[in-house]
Amino acid sequence: MRFLPVNLAAIIVELHDLNETLALFDSLNARPIAGVEEIIPAARTLLIRFRPNVVSTIRLAREINGRNLNALDRATGKLVEIPVYYNGEDLADVAEILGITTQEVIKRHTESQYTVAFTGFAPGFAYLVADSNLLHAPRRMTPRTRIPAGSVGLAGEFSGIYPQASPGGWQIIGTTPERMWDLSRSPSSLLQPGFRVRFRDQRKGATIIKPENPIAPIDDILSSQADKQASLEILTTGIQTLFQDLGRSGQASLGISAAGALDKTALRSANRIVGNPSDNACLEIVQGGLSFISHGNVIIAVTGADCPITVQTASDRKFQVNSYQPVDLSEGDKVTLGMPKAGVRSYLAVRGGFAKQPILASLSYDTLAHIGPKPVAIGDILDILTVTQGFAVSMDESPAFNMPTTDDIVTLDIILGPRTDWFTAEALSLLKSQLWQVTPQSNRVGIRLYGGISLSRINHKELPSEGTTTGAIQVPANGQPVLFLADHPLTGGYPVIGSVASYHLDLAGQTPVNARIRFNPITEFHEITEFHEIKESDCRS
Repeated sequence: MRFLPVNLAAIIVELHDLNETLALFDSLNARPIAGVEEIIPAARTLLIRFRPNVVSTIRLAREINGRNLNALDRATGKLVEIPVYYNGEDLADVAEILGITTQEVIKRHTESQYTVAFTGFAPGFAYLVADSNLLHAPRRMTPRTRIPAGSVGLAGEFSGIYPQASPGGWQIIGTTPERMWDLSRSPSSLLQPGFRVRFRDQRKGATIIKPENPIAPIDDILSSQADKQASLEILTTGIQTLFQDLGRSGQASLGISAAGALDKTALRSANRIVGNPSDNACLEIVQGGLSFISHGNVIIAVTGADCPITVQTASDRKFQVNSYQPVDLSEGDKVTLGMPKAGVRSYLAVRGGFAKQPILASLSYDTLAHIGPKPVAIGDILDILTVTQGFAVSMDESPAFNMPTTDDIVTLDIILGPRTDWFTAEALSLLKSQLWQVTPQSNRVGIRLYGGISLSRINHKELPSEGTTTGAIQVPANGQPVLFLADHPLTGGYPVIGSVASYHLDLAGQTPVNARIRFNPITEFHEITEFHEIKESDCRS
């Protein structure tokens, strides 16, 4: 085994092959290690998130290193048969790569039995490994920007089905009408780890095994708990206004990342100001532009980005209010958030909280997975829950840092790893010394960066998909890094050269387009051994 650093609370365990990976995964599930919060299996690695105050990296590595990797004994899982129309854009290319006919590709795909090894990339996306090695095909050299939902693809030793339209580099050999992910059924994911899968050529017919336990669609509004006298009527939404809380952790087995507010400190502050539990959902507003009318008496607070806040009363009196303070609204008051002078995202809390039904234990909207209460739209009426319990109100909230502007150079501390050794010494020097401009293509999935010189690699092999975390700096083939934010995919196939320290993630989430980022490594890259351990107290600058 190799133990590689990811960040201050995560490591990657690299193993020889998929069987060893699954054996260790099963072992850790059967005999958990205290302090381990989540395990994300991939082709040849396990990403392990842990609580550093409970277990150290050295102790964790020692415990894992003692596990038996020859004890893979998975129970035979349920069989699911999936119909496929073999009409994919890459079917002929795959045949050419393998030196066989397209009919032989179809024959090999339908005669193999697959097992769901693990899930990731997107909710409902299962990595399927065959009982033979007859269909190994490399990923496309240039990934597509959009692959339709239901596309059946090949990548290395795996087959998989895209549950929704998304970018991707797999070789597409066909399509299926089956829904891989559907929140209106239970379980939502058609394919679970350990399930067996057979593909059937749709032209020959197929017996489709439907998921069990269908459930009714989720009601979006908690009408019985809503205060019928208090609501917000949305007039404008700006670029994007979403419900966000602290995210839905612990859903990795379904292929779902945590999502959640990009500036968690600002969200907590907004809630404390209005007397809510600090983890309540708020509205996350990008670049201002939100306006609404208050119906009934409502107490709000706005935190985060430094934006002007205007209140216009029903009698047309206008006045400015400050962020980071409670604002008492009356019937008919109109509130408008202007363009921020600094920062990107504002957080609006209402006393009592919003009357929305959690989806998978969270109100956060995941823009990659499209899970959570839908984005706020013009004309929406946002009901507010009745206050049934009093909480302490904080009167001394303030921003945790100076909000960055487009003219600023933002310094972010990073931990090197897990794949720093895939890059040249020149690339590592450039990572530290070059300024990286935030491009307009950035969003909640990640900040796309541009520097004058690309990061070059020593190792040009194709990286088997492995787990990623918020803050990971992934380097695709063009050498221009992408800094993953809260809605990132759980697994990725490009090497991660380093990760932003957890205490700078909120700052990263508030960095605007055209601002420049300087990465400040606070560790040297090395494998985790008996002699090295990352401690926040040792490396924080």
